[in-house]
Amino acid sequence: MSKFKALCSVAALVGLLGGIGCANNPGPSAGRMNAPRYQVAKTLPIAGDGRWDFIAFDPEAKLLYVPRQTHTQIIDPADGKLVADLPKTDGVHGVAIVQSVGRVFTSNGKSDNVSVFDLKSHALIGNVPAGKGPDAILYDSFSKKILCCNAKGNDITVIDPAAVPENAVVATIPVSSNPECPVSDGKGKVFLNLEDGNAVTVIDTAKMKVTATWPIEGGEGPTGIALDAEHHVLYCGCHNKVVGILDSETGKTLATLPIGEGVDGAEFDDVLQEAFISSGDGTVTAVRRTPAGNFEVVQTIRTRAGARTITIDHATHVLYLPTAEFLPKAEGEKRPQMKPGTFMIVVVSPTAG
Repeated sequence: MSKFKALCSVAALVGLLGGIGCANNPGPSAGRMNAPRYQVAKTLPIAGDGRWDFIAFDPEAKLLYVPRQTHTQIIDPADGKLVADLPKTDGVHGVAIVQSVGRVFTSNGKSDNVSVFDLKSHALIGNVPAGKGPDAILYDSFSKKILCCNAKGNDITVIDPAAVPENAVVATIPVSSNPECPVSDGKGKVFLNLEDGNAVTVIDTAKMKVTATWPIEGGEGPTGIALDAEHHVLYCGCHNKVVGILDSETGKTLATLPIGEGVDGAEFDDVLQEAFISSGDGTVTAVRRTPAGNFEVVQTIRTRAGARTITIDHATHVLYLPTAEFLPKAEGEKRPQMKPGTFMIVVVSPTAG
């Protein structure tokens, strides 16, 4: 997006909102412009069984891809209707959409493979063998490759998205501990949270190798990650209830700020210049870089319990978070079981206050 278009987009949104502060957590930014309030606009009830993980948004078709444990739903966010359902994605965690080759890729954690579907017909094309426990998955536009994070194998499977699935693996990149969430700068670097390592690893996608690993000072168990490419800033949501903020060129930890409990997702809006860190306690923490180069929480958005992963429509600035209602947590359970038939998508929008 050009700087002119970006400024026009911000100006239009600020004009719509008319003056802005923090809806739920007013703070030092409450009087600043360009910091829109966000709130839950609606929830979309979605039929079907299965838990969920990383939700993805297709900006071309304006559709949501929602992993549901054994299958992957394609949802129209305008009305919540099911457009298609991709079957046999066993233990699916994430989705990568590659418009240039007309394919969709799902990372299947239980079958140790990546399924490849036709973007238009939704037909299964084939399966790519991956490492152990495929989890988060990313398309890197610079290398034109898919990177699949194998959480149990401590490595990355690199896939040619245009190739015959059975022969699509072009490299395997070992990492020092379990890879969690990646983000690409589109210029030859992928940044990857190492959940057990309390660190960020840098991958050179021209050479497909690790070039650096940076500790997140004050951050433990990093999961969701987002990048402000213009200002070279990484936002790493950590399980000790902070977001670790790093310089993406030097690896220096610039700040840590408080977030909710049970973090799992992060997004960055490059027009509004806000990072959104989603946590399972039912909060999204909005963070901004100040003109002086500091960082601050500008809003804590109340969503719903369990809404820990997130995706964004960059054109409308709308956030989407999957969750459900839950049964009482049984002894020994890591997470409570969802109530059957209660799965939903929480829609969070910038709005006039």
